[in-house]
Amino acid sequence: MDFFPAKELQNSRISGWNFDNSYLRLPKEFYTRLDPVNVKEPHMVVFNRELAEELGLEVDGAVGESLPAVFSGNSLPKGAQPFSQAYAGHQFGHFTMLGDGRASVLGEHLSPQGQRVDIQLKGSGRTPYSRGGDGRATLKSMLREYLISEAIHYLGIPGTRSLAVIFTGEGVPRERLHPGGILTRVAASHLRIGTFEYAIKFTSLKKMRLLLDYTIQRHYPQLADAPIPALALLQEVMIRQIDLVVHWLRVGFIHGVMNTDNTTISGEAIDYGPCAFLNVYDPSTVYSSIDTAGRYSFGNQPKILHWNLSVFAGALLPLIDANLEKAKGMAAEVLERFNSLYREKWLAAMGQKLGLIEINSGDEAMIQDFLDWMKANKMDYTNAFHSLLLEEKITPTEENDQQFSQWYERWYQRINSGQTRQRAADCMKKVNPVYIPRNHLVEKALDDAGLKGDFTLFNELMNTLKRPYEIQNVDETFIKVPEGFDRSYQTFCGT
Repeated sequence: MDFFPAKELQNSRISGWNFDNSYLRLPKEFYTRLDPVNVKEPHMVVFNRELAEELGLEVDGAVGESLPAVFSGNSLPKGAQPFSQAYAGHQFGHFTMLGDGRASVLGEHLSPQGQRVDIQLKGSGRTPYSRGGDGRATLKSMLREYLISEAIHYLGIPGTRSLAVIFTGEGVPRERLHPGGILTRVAASHLRIGTFEYAIKFTSLKKMRLLLDYTIQRHYPQLADAPIPALALLQEVMIRQIDLVVHWLRVGFIHGVMNTDNTTISGEAIDYGPCAFLNVYDPSTVYSSIDTAGRYSFGNQPKILHWNLSVFAGALLPLIDANLEKAKGMAAEVLERFNSLYREKWLAAMGQKLGLIEINSGDEAMIQDFLDWMKANKMDYTNAFHSLLLEEKITPTEENDQQFSQWYERWYQRINSGQTRQRAADCMKKVNPVYIPRNHLVEKALDDAGLKGDFTLFNELMNTLKRPYEIQNVDETFIKVPEGFDRSYQTFCGT
C-alpha cells in the first residue's frame, strides 16, 4: 500500500467547515453521542476535490486540520459533534432493530449555498448498534461505495456522495485479512423509513411528532402547513422514491438490498453493498449472493418500493389520525396512486430512451415489445439503446432480422411523427449512457486498488464515468462484457 491517488494530500490541511447539528436537538432516543474510534496510521487514498469545492471546503491552506486525521476520525474539525443514529428496518421483509453499527455522523455542514448535508464517516469503529460487529470496513468495500456513488451522481441520479477514502493502517479480518478503510459520505440526511419504524416501536407519540416536524422542516418545509403533514410527507416521499427507482430502471441499476432502512426520506440512493448494473436484459436478474429468492431483482424493484412505502405508511398512522382505522384509509388512498404514478413516470423515462418526447397511445406497447425482444435475444441493455441512437444493426442473428425490422420501422415512423429525428436523437443522448460501471471492470478495479494498491484501472474507470453520456476514447472492455461473466457473478454486502 505504498501508492494512493491522493498521497500528495497526506500532509495537507482542510478548513471551511460550517457545522450546525440540528439532529442532536431531537430526543436522545434517536442517537448516541460518541467519537469515532481512532485508527493506527491513516493515509489518504482518494479525495473528491470537486465535491469539496461545492461544499466550500478549502484544502492545502495554512490553517485547518490534517486531512487523514479528519477523514479517519482521529481529529475532529471545529463544530463537529459526532453521533450514531438509531433506526430499525425490514430486511428481506423481516423487522430488525438496527442503527449505525459502524458509522458516525460528524455533523451537518452548511455549504456556501445554504445546503445542509450530513458528513458521515463509514467504518469508524464500534457503536452501541454494532450487534457484535467490529465497526470497521475494508478498503475495497469503501472504494466500491466511492466509485458507485459518484457514478450514480454523474448519471444524473439523486444519491449520496463520497468525499474521501482513507486507509486506516490496520487490517480488517473477514474471510481473510483485508486493508481497512473509512469512507466520508455526504448525504442530504440519513433519515430513512427505518427511522420512523424505530420511532413507532421504541418511542412515544410525542417524540414521533418531534421527528415528523424535524423531517418536514429539513426536507419538505412546504408541507408544514398541510392539513395533515404526515399524510403529505407520505405522498412526497412516494413521489421522490418513484423518481429514484425509475432512474434505476432507466440505466439498468440493481440496488440489491432495498430494505426499508435503505429507503431514504430525502429520495437519495444510499448504500451500495451488493448493487450491480444490468448487462443482458432480463427483469429477473439478481446478483446479490444473499438474495436467493430474487426479492430485489431488477424488475421487482418497483413492487418492493411499494411494499416499503406501505411499511412507512404504517409507521406514520398515529401521526395521520388518532383513529387508526381512519388513518389506514387515508394512507391507503395515497398508496393507491402508486401504480398510476409509477407507470406515468416509467413510460416517460423509457419513452425518452427511445426518443419519444411525449407519450402517445401505442407507445407503451412499442416500448414493451422492444424490451421483450431484448430479453428473448439476450441483448445488452445499455448497448441496445445506444445502438438505436447510432442507428447501428443490433440484431444478433439473421432469423431475428424480420422481427426487429418490423419493430424498427414502427419506431422510426413514430419518432419522425410530430418531431424531428434530431430532436429525438438529442433526447436519447441525455438519458442513454454509453458507459456504466460494468461489473467486470468494477471488480477488477477494486481488486487491483483495494488489495494490490494499483489504482490504474480505478482512476480510468472513475474518469470515464464522470462523462457517461459521451463517447470517449477508451478500451472496448468498457462497453463489452466478457463471455460468460454474468453466469457466475455475485455481489456481497461489503459496504
